[in-house]
Amino acid sequence: MDQRIAKAAKTLVDYSTKVKKGERVIIYSDVAAKDMALECYRLCLLRGALPKLKFSVSGHGYTYYKYANKDQLSHFPEEEFFEIKRTDAVIYIGAPENTRELTNTDPKKLSLRRKTIKRISDWRVEKTRWVIFHFPTNASAQEADMSLSEFEDFVFKSVDLDWKQLSKRYEKLRAILDKGSEVRITGEDTDITLDITGRKAINSAGSHNMPDGEVFTAPVETKTEGRIRYTFPAIYAGREVDDVILEFKKGKVVKATAAKNEKFLKTLIATDNGSGYLGELGIGTNYNIKTHVKQILFDEKIGGTIHLALGMAYKECGGTNQSAIHWDMIKDLRNGGKVTVDGKVIQKDGKFLV
Repeated sequence: MDQRIAKAAKTLVDYSTKVKKGERVIIYSDVAAKDMALECYRLCLLRGALPKLKFSVSGHGYTYYKYANKDQLSHFPEEEFFEIKRTDAVIYIGAPENTRELTNTDPKKLSLRRKTIKRISDWRVEKTRWVIFHFPTNASAQEADMSLSEFEDFVFKSVDLDWKQLSKRYEKLRAILDKGSEVRITGEDTDITLDITGRKAINSAGSHNMPDGEVFTAPVETKTEGRIRYTFPAIYAGREVDDVILEFKKGKVVKATAAKNEKFLKTLIATDNGSGYLGELGIGTNYNIKTHVKQILFDEKIGGTIHLALGMAYKECGGTNQSAIHWDMIKDLRNGGKVTVDGKVIQKDGKFLV
């Protein structure tokens, strides 16, 4: 086995999810990541846990959304809810063989299904220890304009960090946001102000995402004002939306445009009552990730970027916005951007000043 896979698997089991003896663990994996899934499974067994492996095959999602009718999309899987309520830790290993499998899927079907299973998703996020890992595949390498070998190096370099040290390094940034009231983000075609009064900031360093590296919080739902032009394509369910520009008044998106897939953007924004409001402000802190690869798990962590997510807010931040979607969109601030908290510049041109 590639020793980088073994090392990453150990990080997922021992650091991210902290698997212990007697605990019930579910490992969800795409077939292409079989080696890593089996290594996580082996390590869980060695820790005395009770792991279960669940594999998904390429084409599963496409087939479901193509042929499932409204009744099937609205069916709540009671057995899955029963199982997750009796699970201690969940490890997700994504390894797409076709990153655009759902590109032509009706977004209304995606929204309906996400609404249907929201109780399960909420339970996983709030009640279990969980982590997501993106395993390198040819499909993802092609999206990143890299060879498979280059993308493997990129992935494993992004996770091969001293996560405890990274957490310590950005604790001051977390404290500033934790005590802050007003955040202003400026850059190319961007000037937007968010209120974070009373919200809690989280210093995220490998507990839920791998790779990780961000400090995030939840904006006050009705206080966002201004305009932002996102730098990189916003991707949701395999569909790419380019050159997204959003304008906010009293927290809500009042104007949304895109150079590509604008109709899809507007459909997702209209998913439910909370999908047109922000649920997250995140600041990337992983400077081992320098390149946009069209995979949000990596892209939102790029050191020198910020991301604002439409939809669901994280309750641990004190956010109250509820939605079936959580869609991160990224603004690169490494060339002329600034982040200001309560009048003090804390980041300029992608470099922290605190």
